Amino acid sequence: MQKPELVLVLIIGMALGGCSLAPVYKVPAVPLAASWQGTGPWQQAQPADRLPRDHWWRLYHDARLDQLQQQLLAHNADLAAALAHYRQAQAFDLQARSEQFPQVTAGGSIQRNRQSDTRPLRGPTAPATYDAYTLGAQVNYELDLWGRVRNTVEAGNDDTLAAAADLASAQLSLQAQLADRYIQLRGLDQQLALLRQSIDAYRKALQLTQTLHSGGLVSGLDVARAQTQLSSTKSQWSQVRVQRVLLKDAIAVLVGDSASQFTLAAKTDTLKLPSLPVSVPSALLQRRPDIAAAERRTAAANARIGVARAAWFPSLTLNAQGGFQSAAYAGLLSAPNHFWAIGPIVFDTLFDGGRRKAGVEAAKAATDEAGARYRSVVLNAFAQVEDNLAQLDHLGVAARDQQDAADAAQHSLDLAMDRYRQGAVGYLDVVQAQTVALASRRSLLDLDTRQLRASVQLIRAMGGGWSIGRLSSRAHVPQLAHGAGSAGWMRPKGSATPAQTRS
Repeated sequence: MQKPELVLVLIIGMALGGCSLAPVYKVPAVPLAASWQGTGPWQQAQPADRLPRDHWWRLYHDARLDQLQQQLLAHNADLAAALAHYRQAQAFDLQARSEQFPQVTAGGSIQRNRQSDTRPLRGPTAPATYDAYTLGAQVNYELDLWGRVRNTVEAGNDDTLAAAADLASAQLSLQAQLADRYIQLRGLDQQLALLRQSIDAYRKALQLTQTLHSGGLVSGLDVARAQTQLSSTKSQWSQVRVQRVLLKDAIAVLVGDSASQFTLAAKTDTLKLPSLPVSVPSALLQRRPDIAAAERRTAAANARIGVARAAWFPSLTLNAQGGFQSAAYAGLLSAPNHFWAIGPIVFDTLFDGGRRKAGVEAAKAATDEAGARYRSVVLNAFAQVEDNLAQLDHLGVAARDQQDAADAAQHSLDLAMDRYRQGAVGYLDVVQAQTVALASRRSLLDLDTRQLRASVQLIRAMGGGWSIGRLSSRAHVPQLAHGAGSAGWMRPKGSATPAQTRS
């Protein structure tokens, strides 16, 4: 091929380089409401009024929880695994990008050869044995006429962004688990304190009945009832204690510590329910990492349709090779031993038994699957927000009513004890009042804990302060103490943002 012809091939290849056989990407449509239903301890978020980008758990103003969250980021094994998966995706992306560049190989060989005596067309003067010294290099570059390479790179980039969002989603999930279990544990600490107070009160009541029984003022039945109430409450205390141990061990696993040496001191002060800024439903699409991951996987599947379609068209590769070859080592690099070859290689498949057609259909089906999964993730996200808003609303009403019930039950208990001391009622009335009062106060503590847990799940459902902008700029990657850390998330240069479409 003459130089003008080669230049023409290059010009045509560059002109066709803008062609892409992938469909124009459109984000799958999902039904969006204008606002959330219900009311509760939250307000509509304004543009400058969002959940904290990082450290959202500080809304609860608990230094121990903040310390545990930092320990989770540094030592959690599941988070380390998610980070390693993300780094794999980055490496696969770089592998795909390598196809955009020429592939250069080099090699050399030293051979001692013997020709067959009956080799066809062997000359009468050709030696039977000879040496061959070869040193050469080869360059191959595929002209991306149909967008196969570009769509492969685009799919790899989208997969990397999806893995980055998966990492953010895993981190948010683990942080929410830790906050939820810590709040449960704090609720159990309050339950234990209440039961301990009740045990002390019931022990004094038992002493009172024993004194009255000794004086012949009450029967042994009252003593038995008082003893039963005390023992039953001590049993409840032991059962709650077991629940706390299990939660403490679960927290130890989350923060990457040994359950045998991990300790968590009891705290009985009340956590304040935060007032959460809640964005409109449409903003949820930009603030949940699992939604971003599902959307990027849909984009990647769409790009792979272009890769599958490109297989129907011939590939054009520019090939150049050259080097030195001689029968003797001396003077190997001299001009007479030089050889070279250059020219384009065109390759096309004429018959494959339907393989390419099946590949295109599979790519289309994979895109439909990814789109359906994206819609499912979005709809489930909307449902999670609605569920937790409803919980906060109705649990708040229930807690106010339960507070009234607890106050009334305590008043009934006080009256029953006064009347018992006066001999106006039997101890059965006291036992019944004690049971109702304790149950009412435990229910109130349980409702407070459930409200706090619902607020954590609402924060998780809202994305925990994460935003899709983290996929288009340098974002935070947890630095893990066991060496799985990374320098940071960086969107590859020249890649489209998730909201852009491709023609």
